[in-house]
Amino acid sequence: MRPDASPLVAALAVGGVLLVGVYLVAVLDRVVGAVVAGAPVRVGGLLAGPVRAAALLLVQRYRGTERFDAPGWALAPALLLGLAAVALGLVPLGPDLVAADPATGFVVFSAAIAFVMIAVFLHGWSPNAVFPLHGAYRYAAQALSFQIPFLLAMLATALPAESLSIVEIVRAQASIWNVVRQPLGLPLYLVVGLAVSFWGPLNLPDGADLAEGTSAEDAGVARLLWQAARAAMLVAVAAMGAAGFLGGWWGPWLPGPVWVLVKSVALLVVLVAAGHLLARIRIERFVVVAWAVLIPLALLNVFIAGAVLL
Repeated sequence: MRPDASPLVAALAVGGVLLVGVYLVAVLDRVVGAVVAGAPVRVGGLLAGPVRAAALLLVQRYRGTERFDAPGWALAPALLLGLAAVALGLVPLGPDLVAADPATGFVVFSAAIAFVMIAVFLHGWSPNAVFPLHGAYRYAAQALSFQIPFLLAMLATALPAESLSIVEIVRAQASIWNVVRQPLGLPLYLVVGLAVSFWGPLNLPDGADLAEGTSAEDAGVARLLWQAARAAMLVAVAAMGAAGFLGGWWGPWLPGPVWVLVKSVALLVVLVAAGHLLARIRIERFVVVAWAVLIPLALLNVFIAGAVLL
């Protein structure tokens, strides 16, 4: 939004983009799944599939567990959706087209990502059941492992801009994008982005081996909201990746907002495809890889980015 836009208009715009993004993730998931399985791609069915699935969940009977925490269960998806909205609201569509551009935008985004652990843990703890609680503890271990490489990968993008503002980070990529300047950055960001949004091979808290983990007791509207919140976080991660590494609004011929959309959708396709092409790994293996491989690589990426500036 332009600087003179009202907060209500900015909030409605971010909410609308998130709603479209969630629908797009659902469609992409079906399209990529059909392509990987070699099944015919029927456009009508793929476009109507998410709407039909959402309608079925809306009319599904509510289900609870014994002595569950009702406020916590209701708050968890709302918190995850809110954090996705905060992260997405920092992504600029143009130099003067952003919902919020605080001077410490990088810090705000990092805080939103850190609070995802609270939303997921609350979602697993509230049903007062074994599998959801197990999934919650899984995500706690997962989050403690990916937070450092995630922040380091994003921190390296702030070095060329010499600013923590997301707009300035994009502006600094006018001549060369960070994906070229920091070749390790985007792969690291995508790996830990899957962990943040617990999607595909890193969907450990809601894994099938735990009977869907934190979602095991969800039904009806509660399941729909949680699935929408997960997809919204994936959209926010993809959009911030486009801003931080792919030059945001910079690009020839097309208007800046179109370039942001194209780059965000491209990253969404990569993230969604990972869920169909890569097998889910065990939590203990991910923890070892995160501490022994991802963190050293992320530090190396920061050192290289700093050395280039000298």
